[in-house]
Amino acid sequence: MHVVLIHGMGRTPMSMLRLHRRLKRADHVPCLFGYSPTFETLSEASGRLISLIERRVGANSYALIGHSLGTVLIRTALGRLATHPPRACFFLAPPMLACKAARYFSRFRPYRWLTGEMGCLLADDAFMHALPKPPGIVRVYVGTRGPRARWLPFGLEKNDGILSVTEATGCYADSTMRVKALHTFIMHHPAVLADIVDILDRAEAPH
Repeated sequence: MHVVLIHGMGRTPMSMLRLHRRLKRADHVPCLFGYSPTFETLSEASGRLISLIERRVGANSYALIGHSLGTVLIRTALGRLATHPPRACFFLAPPMLACKAARYFSRFRPYRWLTGEMGCLLADDAFMHALPKPPGIVRVYVGTRGPRARWLPFGLEKNDGILSVTEATGCYADSTMRVKALHTFIMHHPAVLADIVDILDRAEAPH
């Protein structure tokens, strides 16, 4: 199956290379997508993502894998992919709700400079709630390796160092896999890699 991989904020397509190689070994057709929140708007980046899907995938079945902010790009693009939606969406440490970290850092000018419109939208409750939900298979991977203490921002709540489990799960509790991983490196976790390949293989198998 064709699979498009979208990295998270502050990362590059290189962060998805291990997953790219794993998918290729499993006889899927992975493709990396890159963007810059500093230099483009969400609309511009999602428009380029749609163009890449149309160009590289054509009429074939495909899946989308996003890490962190990459999942927001996917959900933004879904409305314009309605005539040829993805067979499956895999969300790695996704901000499913407006998150505490974005709310806190969006008060500071350097954050707004570096993350642009996209970083600020992560703190917007109305925007996050209005994002479309994928129509097909959805699998969410949530990290739980972040530090916990009463004096820390998340207190004793399980988190990945950037998002709490609640923020990353949203309405997909039944479709969520929790793994001992930090936000930045969740795409490298062996259980995540194996689960994605297994779901893709089953989605592609004849019924």
